[in-house]
Amino acid sequence: MSRTSGSAYIVGAFEHPARLLPDRTVPEIHAEVALGALRDAGLDASDIDGFFCAGDAPGLGPISMVEYLNLQPRYVDSTDLGGCSYVAHVARAASAIAAGECSVALITLAGRPRSEGKSVGTATRVHNPLQPDLAWEIPYRPALVAGYAMAAHRHMHEFGTTDVQLAWVKAAFSRHAQHNPHAMLPAPVSVDDVLNSPMIADPLHRLDCCVVTDGGGALIVARPEIAARLNRPKVRVLAGAHAIKHQNAGAVDLTTTAAAQSAPRAFAQAGVEPGDIKYASLYDSFTITVLLQLEDLGFCRRGEGGRFAADGGLISGTGRLAVNTDGGGLCNNHPGNRGGMTKVIEAVRQLRGEAHPAVQVRNCDLALAQGIGGNIGTRHGAATLILERE
Repeated sequence: MSRTSGSAYIVGAFEHPARLLPDRTVPEIHAEVALGALRDAGLDASDIDGFFCAGDAPGLGPISMVEYLNLQPRYVDSTDLGGCSYVAHVARAASAIAAGECSVALITLAGRPRSEGKSVGTATRVHNPLQPDLAWEIPYRPALVAGYAMAAHRHMHEFGTTDVQLAWVKAAFSRHAQHNPHAMLPAPVSVDDVLNSPMIADPLHRLDCCVVTDGGGALIVARPEIAARLNRPKVRVLAGAHAIKHQNAGAVDLTTTAAAQSAPRAFAQAGVEPGDIKYASLYDSFTITVLLQLEDLGFCRRGEGGRFAADGGLISGTGRLAVNTDGGGLCNNHPGNRGGMTKVIEAVRQLRGEAHPAVQVRNCDLALAQGIGGNIGTRHGAATLILERE
């Protein structure tokens, strides 16, 4: 658990509007999103004294990027937890600020997998001698999507979940995406569209999988007194926690994620309950990822995620809980395997009242951003972040 309560505010947020950037390098995208977040906050690069990045940062990570961005930080962090890295970074930045390590922290993400022709989740993993687990798994040619398909099948077996219920996740988020001018898939998608799309890894169809985009995003976290003098709505970092889940020496559980560990700690730290949350950004690499998180975060009982989605529970304005009102990784933006950044950005928009009017949650004063990084079929991380409009 991170020590964050009341110690810091998100004062800048920026999502790159492009979804295809063949003429940019990854460092250039980092620079563009950093400048966008600085403009949003009303700050200059000289104000930044903390810098956070993850495995998408090229070269020597923070060392290379700090020089490229011409920053002079006194604190850097390159924690890499895959797709949940940037959700965790916000809490870590708040902790660093509370400890006096820095005053204004910049967090950046950039990627161009679409331009590079990468198909995130479906490619066979390659051997990496630094990862001790892979030597035993590579002979079976595992792909990321296969691990999520196993989890989906197990959930179906244990709880009667159906492919129709999974498809409702995509359909719900596509209703939101039609209001996002930057979404890669802006057209509404029906349940039948999902079920009729090609099978990728049974029971997951192509439209059960996230989009693959170029782009990125950036966030700026600052001390309370700095936030107070900026002309921006105040979004307080209320709580943050992260966790790791693995195969537990063979006692494998495919129907829960590490969010079942991180979420209770975050809620306890914030002093709120799942029912208090007005908006949730949930990591949506695949439709099953959303169902599992709904249950692990306490928004519904275990095994009821499918019914929650099929009843329209995810749709802003009509459902029980507005989720991924930008269209999420399934429809809007997923730059590489690190879509957690966009989860925080849309939560900030909702708390500021800056989401599209068609999906803006009324009186949105408490939001949750949740990331998953890795493979829920083997080993992964999760990060839970709770934000408050002050």
